[in-house]
Amino acid sequence: MTTTALKRYEYHPYIDEYVRMVEQGEIESCEEQKLLVAYVRRTLDRDDVIIHEEEINKSVEVPERYFPFSFYPWQRFLNALMFGVRFADGQLVWNEILILMGRGGGKTGYMAADSFYMATGHHGVRNYDIEIVATSEEQAERTFRDVHEVLEDKKQTNKLKKAFKWTLTKIQHKNTRSIIKYNTSNARTKDGKRAGCVIFDEAHEYEDYKNINIYTTSQGKVKDARIIYTTTDGYVRGGPLDDLKEKARMVLHGELEDIGFLPFICRLDHDDEVHDEKKWEKANPSLRYNKELFAVIKKEYKNAKLNAALWIELMTKRMNRPQEDVRREVATYEDRLATDQPLPESLKGLDAIGGVDFADVRDFCSVGLLFKSGGKRYWIQHTFIHHLALKLQDINPEIINLAKEKGLSTIIHNDKSIDPDRVVNWYLEKAKTFNIKKVAMDDYRSRILKPKFEEAGIEVEIVRRGRITHSKLSPMIDDMFINQTIVFHDDPLMRWYVGNVYKDFLGNDNIEYKKIDKEKRKTDGFFAFLHALNLDHELNESLPLNKENVKKIFRSFNV
Repeated sequence: MTTTALKRYEYHPYIDEYVRMVEQGEIESCEEQKLLVAYVRRTLDRDDVIIHEEEINKSVEVPERYFPFSFYPWQRFLNALMFGVRFADGQLVWNEILILMGRGGGKTGYMAADSFYMATGHHGVRNYDIEIVATSEEQAERTFRDVHEVLEDKKQTNKLKKAFKWTLTKIQHKNTRSIIKYNTSNARTKDGKRAGCVIFDEAHEYEDYKNINIYTTSQGKVKDARIIYTTTDGYVRGGPLDDLKEKARMVLHGELEDIGFLPFICRLDHDDEVHDEKKWEKANPSLRYNKELFAVIKKEYKNAKLNAALWIELMTKRMNRPQEDVRREVATYEDRLATDQPLPESLKGLDAIGGVDFADVRDFCSVGLLFKSGGKRYWIQHTFIHHLALKLQDINPEIINLAKEKGLSTIIHNDKSIDPDRVVNWYLEKAKTFNIKKVAMDDYRSRILKPKFEEAGIEVEIVRRGRITHSKLSPMIDDMFINQTIVFHDDPLMRWYVGNVYKDFLGNDNIEYKKIDKEKRKTDGFFAFLHALNLDHELNESLPLNKENVKKIFRSFNV
């Protein structure tokens, strides 16, 4: 960390300013911003992280000489983290950045200014191309056009002509040879990129990774390569933005570490906050500096109260509170996090019900055990993953790697399929510790699995799946998550499974749990859990073995 005799700040003025604003409540900020500030503090306090003051200053001062605006505090904060924070070996600490905030926050102009700065080479890298990508040409061109207009400005043209040459489609810095271009996401024509920085504008519009991968898989050939996603929330569920939001949650809550990901998420914490205009700043930290934008949103709010379609648009794009997620999610992220509670020693020897979900022999297979003790239910699971599933499907690699590290999954490389004996053997191993009464599964794989289990002496019960069964289980599932009486222990894979399921309301009080996405949003662990819950009534409530409960037991004998 840079230090001087006259230093009166903790990290850097740009960092300290925004940290103070969030921590001391000088601005309205959402839970993600508070977690981000804590995450940044933890990172900057590391011995192997160095803050480069001069690089931070240049990243703001250079573009502000030419662009017709000054950076907002949140923009200065992000620039400091993106350009001025490195590990001791010179590598960037954060090279993947998500900026998710309400529409009108100034993301386009901000990215234009940073693109200009990166092209000039003041950050120390030549041939550093900047690719601005969006799903439509008009959207992709907006950031490029902002840079182009700065170059065309009559007051600056003569000076900038010495440094740049430009057309309507390409801007190049003469000295660094760095190029700024805009692209629509077309996988057929964009292969072989060597970009220094890729900016994905309005990332909520992407339905899959096909076009994103064209730009990201070729990175690593240029020093200090960066990926930046700028977006509001949107209507595509199960796409890359949902993956980014999930990764952000895991990073901010400490489940994923040291992956170079910096999530800057701004949104309302609760839907009801939309009725308090002071809270709108949570979704858009630029709002206090832009009275015109505030007036526009105020008018939109009044109109939206009279129109359901406008209300959904306001909540999704201005407040980053997509209504579909809130209405249909199985459990809030906070309630999913609350499943990370310790497994008591008293579970040893208790009765348990097993649950298996085994859809395809070359896909995922989840196995688990359900317990009831001390007013809570406990679920421990393991997932067998065939390696072909990871090659053929767009599955979030971070969660798979994390599950493997924690011993929650086994990747099967050498076998042509997932051998049913692996499933049975898992239960036989657990039977050394727990009393497994039955194992529940649906009919799909029972012809293969049931004889194997019976041969091993484990009883199998076939359970139904679908709307009738799910409608019966739904009240119990809701109660467990809302009252936080379901425990998965330290199992991010199981929490991911739950987050990949939505409740489909079919009418007549019928509910069915369904996958958000047919392939990459895996749900095997959740459905194994559902299978076991079908036999929940066969588990007797067990009290934890502690002094108070032992006394109760002895008192009952003396009655």
